Amino acid sequence: MPNETLLVLHDPTARHLALLERLPPEIRIVASGEAAGLRAAAPEARALLLGAGPYRAELEALWPDLQNLEWIHALSAGLEGFLFPALVESPVVLTNSAGVFARSLGEFALAGMLYFAKDLARMKRQQTAGEWTCFDVEELHQRTLAVVGFGAIGRAAAARARAFGMKIHAMRRSVAAPDPLVDRWFTSEDLDAMLSTADYLLVSAPLTPATRGLLDARRLALLPPHSVLINLGRGPVVVEAALIEALRQRRIRGAVLDVFGTEPLPAGHPFWTMDNVLLSPHTADHTATWLTEAMEFFLDNFERWHTGQPLLNVTRKSEGY
Repeated sequence: MPNETLLVLHDPTARHLALLERLPPEIRIVASGEAAGLRAAAPEARALLLGAGPYRAELEALWPDLQNLEWIHALSAGLEGFLFPALVESPVVLTNSAGVFARSLGEFALAGMLYFAKDLARMKRQQTAGEWTCFDVEELHQRTLAVVGFGAIGRAAAARARAFGMKIHAMRRSVAAPDPLVDRWFTSEDLDAMLSTADYLLVSAPLTPATRGLLDARRLALLPPHSVLINLGRGPVVVEAALIEALRQRRIRGAVLDVFGTEPLPAGHPFWTMDNVLLSPHTADHTATWLTEAMEFFLDNFERWHTGQPLLNVTRKSEGY
């Protein structure tokens, strides 16, 4: 279609936006990190690329001018940072980058499990102290990885865990078809039972009204005392105060955390100094190419949209994922 306009709500100086040069020459690209910079072109635009950043207020301010908008693609995977009622209730199709970063997150899940299984923290302490004290380490072989939210991240972690000989227990909202990666399925009603089986618990569920606070004090108490919780989904899926208490009292062995209720994590937060926490500043998927990969996915989806093919990663806005 000639004279098609693509709005880009993102810092226009971002290097990864250079990939937009691959779009057909008839596509007019208007980029700005502020609603004011897009407003003149907004009425004619049918597509909008939303950057991974704090752009909700700008999108909401621009919304009344987006009279012909059909499609928004988000470079981020999570939706909770920019959904607002008018967008949710509109017929505008929203796609995201879910799954694009699964490979690196799956590797990070394995790194977290190995960190505790091999007690790498003790190795570094002894190395620093010049101490030669032998101790036993564990294998991941035959341990159980339980997964809350068996989407792209859960599958990536499970595939790598299977290579170590681990057993995989996974939760879906309803009974799932047989899967060569999964030894045992649990429905959401069976979550309590799954938690009791976990040597390692991977939380990779999106943040929705149904998952917020899903792992509270009662459910954390169901985990075996040797278990390790790994959160690569969204911080508020786990009740933070309850997790802090479980870690302080050593009711679980430890936690590997990439996401938090408040980011950046505030100074003085207990997680900073807990010796049974491995903390990542939400960078588990920040490889040298993560934004390039997100842009590649958008370009593939744009080609689909531009040629009338079904889009990938169409979200359920009303359900939050």
